[in-house]
Amino acid sequence: MNSLKTNYTLILFFIILPVLTSAQEKPIGLEVMQKVYDRPDGNDMQSELAMTLTNSRGDQRVRKIRQFVKDMGQVEKKIMFFLSPADVRNTSFMNWSYDEIGKDDDQWIYLPALKKTKRISSDSKSDYFMGSDFTYDDLGDRHPTDDTHKILRQENLNDEACYVVESTPKNEDYMYSKTISWVIKDKWIGLKKEFYDEDGELLKILTVKSFSKIKDYWIISESEMKNVQKNHTTNMKLQDIKIDFGIESNKFTERMMKRGIK
Repeated sequence: MNSLKTNYTLILFFIILPVLTSAQEKPIGLEVMQKVYDRPDGNDMQSELAMTLTNSRGDQRVRKIRQFVKDMGQVEKKIMFFLSPADVRNTSFMNWSYDEIGKDDDQWIYLPALKKTKRISSDSKSDYFMGSDFTYDDLGDRHPTDDTHKILRQENLNDEACYVVESTPKNEDYMYSKTISWVIKDKWIGLKKEFYDEDGELLKILTVKSFSKIKDYWIISESEMKNVQKNHTTNMKLQDIKIDFGIESNKFTERMMKRGIK
């Protein structure tokens, strides 16, 4: 073989190799959001939840909730029971999230005043949940393939190295025109998320206030959603968290929603 050609080939190889290696190491947006979606958090979880609503005048309302979550393989089920105050006591909410691509969450709410369980329709998922800044859709698990993802940059947030990922819905009728997420690289926790309305204006900001490792799982224990357009905030704080507690599968039924916490 011609030695000049051999030398040229070797030089070209060593120039291209680092570029190829770098491209392989850097994940694409979908991979990052899939890792967030797949982050292990135990087979089940039980916790006490304090939901604090703060309006533009600084007035607060606190709602106490007990919630249960269980991973059943292809579906994750969650049920929430309102304990106080009196005007929401015995209200319950249930969400079933599916791994199957394209399958929407199933959601129900039980209103004790009506003694009736209502299924949340797809048209109602943009409604706000119990006066909070979370919509019914926010309470579910949106599948990463429902959006197109792009890594905008990498930067530190709260001393954590993050990917900043822009997600644009494939369905043009979706309630948000886009979201931007700050994802911690080694923990795959969404540390911050911005929600933009249909006109492309910033609507809400979700911020993780606290997270820790429980039984080798990274668990978010406090988060806050702020509606910047209404200057209204909802803080969600988990306490008495129990992982792999052995929650029975029959906990997640309409019958249990009506029965409540005994």
